[in-house]
Amino acid sequence: MHALARRLEALLFISSRPLPPDEMAAACGCSTAAVDEALADLRVDYTAERHGVTLRDVAGGVTFAVADDCAEDVRRLTGAERPDDLTPALLETLAVVAYLQPVTRAEAAEVRGVSSEWALGSLEERGLVEQQGRADTPGAPILYCTGTRFLKLFGLRSLEELPPLEEFSLQAAEVDAIRARLHANAERRRA
Repeated sequence: MHALARRLEALLFISSRPLPPDEMAAACGCSTAAVDEALADLRVDYTAERHGVTLRDVAGGVTFAVADDCAEDVRRLTGAERPDDLTPALLETLAVVAYLQPVTRAEAAEVRGVSSEWALGSLEERGLVEQQGRADTPGAPILYCTGTRFLKLFGLRSLEELPPLEEFSLQAAEVDAIRARLHANAERRRA
């Protein structure tokens, strides 16, 4: 194994979060191109057929992850949650936050048609949503967004990998309204 690949393996092993290549390059005192090359070597070595862990690109970085065929064993041992361990109410609330973030509790409730207080609290306890400040509206309600743990749990590199809303059974007007909300939130974040 290439010497830099061994060093990156050590960094990934001790890290509790996905590491961006530029961060690994800074830690090792080398270029990101060298890191990319060494990560390619590691990916060849850590294939699911050879090891119980693999390298995955999630949440803007690289991390070790349990190979798919070993996941059930790990879950039984650790009790670790999987996306299918979340109740329908939690998944629904998480989807609202993921697609409309940042979103207030009242906005989530409006989209769902039921109170979202318990669901948001439970998702926050699990680290799947986090507070992102307060809205510039009367009462300054808390804004919620998804975090790194959400991306990691669902195996996403970024929110851009979420399936398009058109893939869901929504009416065209609903998709347009949600898209307008997403664009308004994006504009507000840029400002």
